[in-house]
Amino acid sequence: MTDTAPPVYQVLARKYRPETFADLVGQEAMVRTLKNAFKADRIAQAFIMTGIRGTGKTTTARIIAKGMNCIGQDGKGGPTTEPCGTCEHCVAIMEGRHVDVMEMDAASNTGVDNIRDTIIDTVHYRAASARYKIYIIDEVHMLSPSAFNALLKTLEEPPAHVKFIFATTEIRKVPVTVLSRCQRFDLRRIEPEVQIALLRKLANAENAAITDDALALIARAAEGSARDATSLLDQAISHGAGETTAGQVRDMLGLADRGRVLDLFDLILKGDAAGALAELSAQYADGADPMAVLRDLAEITHWVSVIKITPEAAEDPTIGPDERARGQAMAGALPMRVLTRMWQMLLKALEEIATAPNAMMAAEMAVIRLTHVADLPDPEQLLRRLADGPGPVAAPAPQTPAPTATGGTQAASTRTPPRAAASRPTAATAPALGAQDALARYASFPAVIDLIRSNRDVKLLVEVENHLRLVRYTPGRIEFEPTAGAPRDLAATLSQRLQGWTGVRWGVCVVGDGGGRTIAEERDAETTAAKAEAMQNPLVKTVFAAFPKAEITAIRTPQQSLDEAAAAALAEVEDEWDPFEDG
Repeated sequence: MTDTAPPVYQVLARKYRPETFADLVGQEAMVRTLKNAFKADRIAQAFIMTGIRGTGKTTTARIIAKGMNCIGQDGKGGPTTEPCGTCEHCVAIMEGRHVDVMEMDAASNTGVDNIRDTIIDTVHYRAASARYKIYIIDEVHMLSPSAFNALLKTLEEPPAHVKFIFATTEIRKVPVTVLSRCQRFDLRRIEPEVQIALLRKLANAENAAITDDALALIARAAEGSARDATSLLDQAISHGAGETTAGQVRDMLGLADRGRVLDLFDLILKGDAAGALAELSAQYADGADPMAVLRDLAEITHWVSVIKITPEAAEDPTIGPDERARGQAMAGALPMRVLTRMWQMLLKALEEIATAPNAMMAAEMAVIRLTHVADLPDPEQLLRRLADGPGPVAAPAPQTPAPTATGGTQAASTRTPPRAAASRPTAATAPALGAQDALARYASFPAVIDLIRSNRDVKLLVEVENHLRLVRYTPGRIEFEPTAGAPRDLAATLSQRLQGWTGVRWGVCVVGDGGGRTIAEERDAETTAAKAEAMQNPLVKTVFAAFPKAEITAIRTPQQSLDEAAAAALAEVEDEWDPFEDG
């Protein structure tokens, strides 16, 4: 009596791994190109496969290796895109044990020594038994720069019996010098309808009962990866008792009921904070992950936004008819501003949940914020309301604001104290002039302030503006009364600086009294007066009636706003690189 070992279980992702190009799903463009190349005997010396995880990069590499080395059932066949799968080479390659097909994982063999030992030192020896010696390097982007450099020469001029096949999920990390020596194939994400059809085929092959809604959930969660979808199907079949339902798959994936997420979405947009919190708590009690719930809210926000722009996007096979109808109704009713605001807030909420000590608390706070801003007016509506007035505050007849020193009118958002215009000579030009000509440039004290500012002496500027009470000024002579906190050397410092900048001696002396207000005190008084004037503006009154805790932080004239914008634009232009600047 002999003991028979029980069959070893093989996961579906390996059991149904594609063995020929016909088995590859969703990669028709790549298959067509390879078939034409093999048929015309134009097989490249190196291939590189790129795409997201699970789209078949390594599997495709093995199929290409099989096609290159297949000899057919009669042992006389040549390179083909339809390998027999039964000859010694096909079987050995698919089992990963062929002596002439070497697979290398670049993630664990990143250095130049690995490349030298595995490839460079062996590449010149002919294949032991197959037609070609083939090197398959998975996750090739993980190689070090020195390893790539060591590989370049061999990759450019390999022996006739050598082929390279690379696979990577990060094509941008592969040096262009390597890419230029390879024939590139971009493996696409599997489309939802193709994914669902594949899952149904595998489920039937396994005699597994699973609903279409459950398959749609799996396809959505796989995000275009055939391997992820197959692994999730394997798990779902084990999870289900009898027929696997969408509810069981949702529990398995930790997802919230999509319909209930839509209910939560509705409650948030209605501003019903209590109802939204109750629904979130109910979903949490039923096992939904708070992070998953908010992620679903973000997904719905994106989906509805896309439907609003392109209505045909609603015809997604992974979306049920009821859900599709609700999404279309939301797209028709919700303004894009509301959707984009909700999207931004959900992104911020997801970041907070990821770092919060309690995910549910963070999710609840996010829902509260969302409900409180859901019914806020957009900027256009807010301006319209302010222009119409809030109701209790009647807007008086428009008044013409008082003209400013610059000839413009004062705006409620901006204003700075006017300064007398003056030229600003630099220290480089002043000494060349006579004393009389040099002092003529400073006919008034504000011109001196501009001179200090143009030379960027911030400390002296602050001291003069805050501690100098001007008594008398003539070009070349300043008399002032210091404030109580003025520096003792203010007069000496100011005299020394002015002489250095202008090339002319300045007399600066301190007197006991007779000084007026400092520049800072004048500025504060002007700002206070400007704010009081601004408060008489009808629109400003309306804003403060609607937002009692608002305050005016700065005031500028329209001309000053234009000057600042022009200065900013000029600075930006000056910062640009001029390729002809250095000749």
